[in-house]
Amino acid sequence: MGSAFVVLTHLELNRTTEQILKLEDPNSLEDDMGEIVLNLSLTVKHGDFKRTKWSNRKKRTSSKTSFTRNMRLSDSMRRNELWNGIVTITLLEGKNIPGRGMTQIFVLLKLGDQKYKSKTLCKSANPQWREQFDFHYFPDRKDMLDIEIWGKDNKKHEELLEMCKVDITALPTKQTHILEVPMEKHLGSLLMLIAVTPCSGVAIFDLRACPLGDPNERKQISQRYCIKNSLQDMKDIGFLQVKVLKAVDLLAADFSGKSDPFCVLELGNDRLETHTVYKNLNPEWNTVFTFPVKDIHDILEVTVFDEDGDKPPDFLGKVAIPLLSIRNGQQCSYSLKNKDLELASKGVIYLELEVLFNPVKASIRTFKPREKPFVGDNRKFSKKILSRNIDRVKKITMAIWNTIQFLRSCFLWESTLRSMVAFVVFVVTVWHIELYMVPLALLLLFAYNFSLITTGKVSSAQDTQETTYLDEDEEEDDKESEKKGLIERIHMVQDIVITVQNILEEIASFGERIKNTLNWTVPFLSVLACLVLTAATIILYFIPLRYIVLIWGINKFTKKLRNPYSIDNNELLDFLSRVPSDIQKVQHAELKPYSNSSSLRKKWSAL
Repeated sequence: MGSAFVVLTHLELNRTTEQILKLEDPNSLEDDMGEIVLNLSLTVKHGDFKRTKWSNRKKRTSSKTSFTRNMRLSDSMRRNELWNGIVTITLLEGKNIPGRGMTQIFVLLKLGDQKYKSKTLCKSANPQWREQFDFHYFPDRKDMLDIEIWGKDNKKHEELLEMCKVDITALPTKQTHILEVPMEKHLGSLLMLIAVTPCSGVAIFDLRACPLGDPNERKQISQRYCIKNSLQDMKDIGFLQVKVLKAVDLLAADFSGKSDPFCVLELGNDRLETHTVYKNLNPEWNTVFTFPVKDIHDILEVTVFDEDGDKPPDFLGKVAIPLLSIRNGQQCSYSLKNKDLELASKGVIYLELEVLFNPVKASIRTFKPREKPFVGDNRKFSKKILSRNIDRVKKITMAIWNTIQFLRSCFLWESTLRSMVAFVVFVVTVWHIELYMVPLALLLLFAYNFSLITTGKVSSAQDTQETTYLDEDEEEDDKESEKKGLIERIHMVQDIVITVQNILEEIASFGERIKNTLNWTVPFLSVLACLVLTAATIILYFIPLRYIVLIWGINKFTKKLRNPYSIDNNELLDFLSRVPSDIQKVQHAELKPYSNSSSLRKKWSAL
């Protein structure tokens, strides 16, 4: 809530004085945090110092333990800057943007060390982006929002076209401001919406002071996300509490055979760190972190690093935990993985997780665009990834091709019984088909797959991509290829290769996400899809198609008039973006403690 301090030199000896202390919090948007009234008296303490050695030792130990915990917590607080607000920026359009011979254009937005990149559009004087970005707001930083407009020509050469700035601290909070930001050198401008809103739920605690450990506080948080509050503050989906307890048998990163480990917790764009435990392979952090949940389909990533002074920290291990897979209130051990989250690494980390969320808000959020990640390192060409994506696309293509060949065989009467059954099914279906039967057929497919999973005939994880795992020989081949100058030989066409690599990944992921939706990989999403299909079946059964098309057309034509600043999105694609691909299923799978790469290889070979 707030804090204050008392200067003891201002107090008089053996005299009680009344002090009114004003509470302050540099991380709060509130100007007035209240006051606290104290009666203080400074006296000389007299007592018997001839106490038992055990009593003195016990008190010294307790004091030392408390001091150590406080030092660790203060160290963690210094390393983490806790944000208490969100700056929501909606980039709408540009006006009179200078060309300079560029064919494409994009915008970079920077607030401190946070950076977003807009989508790249074909060059025009008045480009329309209509994208939304969320920045963390730190009132004590006083950062300016820097906006850069970049152009790109046919030779992939990038050039800074214009710049402009916005003073975020000058904007009133809890309001949406429509700004037309002028450029510094030309007469052009950018039209955008900016809103600064308070944010709660980001905090770091000692293990003894976790929020969900207090029954009253747990009750308040639970009531905030109950069903009756489903239509209040739609962005506040839920609350996540993470207890980072300890790690065991970590990799030794120093020459002394020890490490200086600390943990980094990432949930979307939110990032917090633990303190460092020096010279230890079995560290105990015993720290509690809380995050606001903005999307229940986000992945909590916990990465263990070795602190290396002024140098970048060394990677020790990592785990990825989907929020929907959390077992509330249970202490769980997670075997660490490598950077790609595909192979086991050395060490186990112990966490206790708990997530509370509103299912209605979470369902509505599923059909909206995912939060854009901050700009990071550009993806590079990888022979391993390209080969894996080609195999994934080949697998989907073969499945479609086999289906086509099956239908073709029915028409060619290669099997009399099969063709007769297909012919009867075709005639009956076409004669009796109604539009509402399309979502009904998908519902039956969901029910069929669910029955296979519940009876144990098919496992939801059975169809995990086999080609995800590459053995050590293939990785060594990659290294040898790099030594021979593979990257240099394709330097001229590297952009094309990376584009092909990404397109193949998108195609493969799209097909795998459809399959994983039908296979109940994420029950929450499959249930949500069944509810939508049930509603579609009822609507198509009772309402004529022309009325539905008329309502859809009127909504599309009047959307711009009703809300000029609306952001277009495809609800189906937004829904599928939450479904994990086969690669993500492997990355998010929980390994058994102390599993090694050989046991993982056996698992892959069994698949």
